[in-house]
Amino acid sequence: MVRLAAGLPKRDAMTHLVLEYRLSADYLERRPEFRGEHLALLEAATQRGVFVLGGALPDPFDRAMMVWTEDAAEDIEAFVAADPYVRHGLVESWQVRTWNTVVGTAMDTAQL
Repeated sequence: MVRLAAGLPKRDAMTHLVLEYRLSADYLERRPEFRGEHLALLEAATQRGVFVLGGALPDPFDRAMMVWTEDAAEDIEAFVAADPYVRHGLVESWQVRTWNTVVGTAMDTAQL
């Protein structure tokens, strides 16, 4: 195993998917009406083992980030299609990006 200068073992990267929402200017005012359904969809994804964590970025509340497992592309598409935040215009745009993760408690050490 290769050792890094800091003495930590080198690991291969694991891939997650990041769903990023660009939020509307009135997101905070409109969110309460749709939040229960939005969170229920994420809880269902968590129970299926495809959703890792997520939340809005404050100051200003203009973006939200959600981390999914690397094989969750179809789950993300279904989530976005069903998400009341998207359907009711609280999300102005969204994108999915691949994230190469290398360390942290969300890492699946069995795959490293």
